[in-house]
Amino acid sequence: MSNLLSVTEVQVESHVFPAMVKPPGTTKTLFLGGAGVRAGVYREGEFAKVTAIGVYLDDNAVEWLAVKWKGKSAEELVDSIDFFRDIVTGPFEKFIHVKMILHLRGMEYAEKVKENCLAYWKATGTYNDAAGEALENFVKVFNGEDSPPGAVVLFTQFPCGSITISFSKDDSIPETGKSVIENREVSETVLETIIGKNGVSPAAKQSLATRISKLLNSCSKIPEK
Repeated sequence: MSNLLSVTEVQVESHVFPAMVKPPGTTKTLFLGGAGVRAGVYREGEFAKVTAIGVYLDDNAVEWLAVKWKGKSAEELVDSIDFFRDIVTGPFEKFIHVKMILHLRGMEYAEKVKENCLAYWKATGTYNDAAGEALENFVKVFNGEDSPPGAVVLFTQFPCGSITISFSKDDSIPETGKSVIENREVSETVLETIIGKNGVSPAAKQSLATRISKLLNSCSKIPEK
């Protein structure tokens, strides 16, 4: 297994993502897989960056991913749809730390996530009524939330398929979440829309590919999957 003590923090814009965090709703400490800015959008006629995103993984992810991806370069990984799908669907905990650069209302952010999830399901033909209902419940969690610059939205994802949603107005991470959505499609697609084929953060994908490649290639042996 790779030496996770070598994992470093990453600064995106003015925000520093620490090397290790304990996400809401779990007893585990996860390591920073990668981080990057969300692709910018046009707002009031100007091109603006919206959020900084950090993606954390359970340390079990290193050995699990090494079976298939050890020996691959960062360039090979960043161009591989299957690599990022393996991160999205792998049987280990994940944590998405979304830091606001622009001021977004909670529902404004949630509706954009909803739009991206529906677009992915439509493109892949994977929409189902249960996922659609769970996505509506996901959006409702953001009702009344406000995210000024510096605030964070936090997603803790579990192998069972649930996703815990949390909020903070600063860099502090709460011990428990605000709500849990019990639906694998929603949980996985939230991450898919960030680092998948048409993900909103190419910078986070590049960071993940670079950092994970180094970790995998430092594994002393490859366990059987």
